[in-house]
Amino acid sequence: MRWKTCIASALAMATLAACSTSPTGRSQMLLMDESQLNQMGAQAFSQYQQQLPTVGGAQLNYVQCITNDIVAVLPPEQRNQNWQVKVFESDDANAFALPGGYVGVNTGMFKVATNQDQLASVIGHEIGHVLAHHANERASTQNLTQLGMSVGGTLLGANGVAGSDQIMAAMGLGAQYGVLLPFSRNHESEADVIGLQLMADAGFNPQASIDVWRNMESASGGQPPEWASTHPSHGSRIASLESEMGDAMSRYQQAQSAGRTPNCKA
Repeated sequence: MRWKTCIASALAMATLAACSTSPTGRSQMLLMDESQLNQMGAQAFSQYQQQLPTVGGAQLNYVQCITNDIVAVLPPEQRNQNWQVKVFESDDANAFALPGGYVGVNTGMFKVATNQDQLASVIGHEIGHVLAHHANERASTQNLTQLGMSVGGTLLGANGVAGSDQIMAAMGLGAQYGVLLPFSRNHESEADVIGLQLMADAGFNPQASIDVWRNMESASGGQPPEWASTHPSHGSRIASLESEMGDAMSRYQQAQSAGRTPNCKA
């Protein structure tokens, strides 16, 4: 009867979580406590600082300026957090934002995002992940996927199904390529849309988001097949951004008219 209890618990958790929606209106499953995720974000930020040297001066001021302009247009709950920004000495073109209000940009990103508008698209995208609670959703999905596989293994074993080990291995591949990886691609696409809106609302030119991905495409060379990657292809991202550009440009023009004209200098 234990497996019935597991299934009932999983269904109950999913039902309770079904009321959550992302900033784009997508239904979400959020089972993790946000305060716990904020603590995990703080720990991860601290660990990153231990692994890489930080950079101050003009580069930090530049990233801080862009981040401040984007944070200023966030909803009050996120806007009022004590956002911390660091620049890390690394050639990897990488940036991130973490639950709890943490932003990190590697110096290698400056070679790809070559002006304030392009870098704003990157930072807006990363903050979009936080705004949409993607860390919570990803962890919740993984937990339920593991629970489902555990229940499936118990059922196969209890009923004496021949080849249950091979079946479980196939289920694992199905979960990876059928649920978890596409789920990550959905998160990336959603963060692209949210980031585009944020940068436009802050007064940064949203057209620069397309330039960033063209620069990234030139710098990165080959990519794994889209179906086997946690990120959409560069071409898919550019097409998606172009489809959202009409609304983004309208937001940008409204922001400019309202006096939001960023002037962050590298």
